[in-house]
Amino acid sequence: MTKVVKSGVLLIFLLLIVFCFAGCGSASALDRASSSASNYTISAVLDYENKTLSASETVEYKNNSANDLNEIKFHLYPNAFRSEATVFKAVSDTQFSRAYPNGFSEGNITINAAKVAGNDVDFEITGDDRNILSVPLSTPLRAGQSTEIDISFEIVIPNCNHRFGYGENTLNLGNWYPIACVFENGEFATDGYSPNGDPFYSDVANFVVELTYPENLTLASTGAVIDTTSTGDQTKTTMTARAVRDFAMILSEKFEMKSATVGETTINYYYYDDENADAHLQTAIDALNTFSEMFGDYPYSTLNVAKANFLQGGMEYPNLVFISDEVDVDSEYSNVIIHEIAHQWWYGVIGNNECENAWLDEGLADYSTALFYDRNPSYNRTSEQVLGSALSSYLLFCDVYREVYDDFDTSMNRNIHKFNTETEYVYLTYVKGVLMFDSLSEIIGQEKMFKVLQNFYSENAFTNASPADLVEAFEDVTHKKLAGYIMSWLDGSVVFEELTS
Repeated sequence: MTKVVKSGVLLIFLLLIVFCFAGCGSASALDRASSSASNYTISAVLDYENKTLSASETVEYKNNSANDLNEIKFHLYPNAFRSEATVFKAVSDTQFSRAYPNGFSEGNITINAAKVAGNDVDFEITGDDRNILSVPLSTPLRAGQSTEIDISFEIVIPNCNHRFGYGENTLNLGNWYPIACVFENGEFATDGYSPNGDPFYSDVANFVVELTYPENLTLASTGAVIDTTSTGDQTKTTMTARAVRDFAMILSEKFEMKSATVGETTINYYYYDDENADAHLQTAIDALNTFSEMFGDYPYSTLNVAKANFLQGGMEYPNLVFISDEVDVDSEYSNVIIHEIAHQWWYGVIGNNECENAWLDEGLADYSTALFYDRNPSYNRTSEQVLGSALSSYLLFCDVYREVYDDFDTSMNRNIHKFNTETEYVYLTYVKGVLMFDSLSEIIGQEKMFKVLQNFYSENAFTNASPADLVEAFEDVTHKKLAGYIMSWLDGSVVFEELTS
């Protein structure tokens, strides 16, 4: 187990303050967000042979709420990969064989110790599937105050083609460390894992992460690398990130890498078995340029795109996206890159409760992807084609599901645990989400639609936005009362047959 050397922590965070991030006009917003955010310092050692990781984590937790806090709660997402996980398990029965091609493999996180302000505390592991770490505070943490929490932990990485797991080609470290639950409405949001969607919700924070790993592996991560040293057959890399809502990593013995610079942002594409690597790097470049022009500048200095063993199409993390190596149609592979990079705006810079309102970031990411094609005709797609296909497939989905469920629920604004199947989740968040945004664009006009999204982005950057914030962006720009119309989509009362007749 590696111990954090605290004498170096202050220096590293001072470096973060002056670290140069891209994004003309958004740097001041990033600075403000960074200055008020909590700080994570993590030191970890990867045992690649045994697929375990030992780590220590120091969290300077800032109470940005109006409440006094008597405890701090953390998500323990790796415990969703335990054999005993039943309520908040990570993989559905229908996806089991794809996730575990070699049979079930255990994954978990063990908390060894916790301290508050340097003093040992009796922490608790709670939740239906041991998915929450509760750290008690000896004295209440007042609004605006900070405290330091030290956590030592170990994780077992499963042989699983998932966000957290390893496969034939990559070792994926998504949602791997204890991360503070969002505190809102007088309580911590403690939603657990779900096979449906991306069951994550967090505030932006600043990170310094040090990972020691075998030198034959190539590492891609959130943030920027500030130091790399090698000793024997081990490499130690230190990475920093400001005002990001998570920190993920991916490693591989097989990675090759191509890079490009867009403005002040470096884009790196990590890949294996890709004859079209240049084209896929160009797709990332086009996506970053297009979305920066449409919505507002990308505010970070790095963007990493990594091919991965992953059972779904792709996965977004701040400054890092996974693209599944199971996507074997080139045009679809590019589409996944575009969609996941759109998430850097919708989820990354602007967060939302992905358990309660998954439609918000997924609908916007899909809508942004559709708009991308109109600005990039070389991809031989148009938004009209994408949206037309979405409408046809949604109507067919509704017809089929009405045959199965007498009381078919088409609401979008429900917790991801409330969807009956992954198919239902996809159609009522991604597909219906993109159709809702397209319908709004038809009502207000595309020029105002761009202004709405630019307004939404600038006003809510580095925060967790709610549906009310989105409605406010629409009404501020259009001066129209659109809350009722938007709610009709969200609660399922809108009827597509009427809209398309």
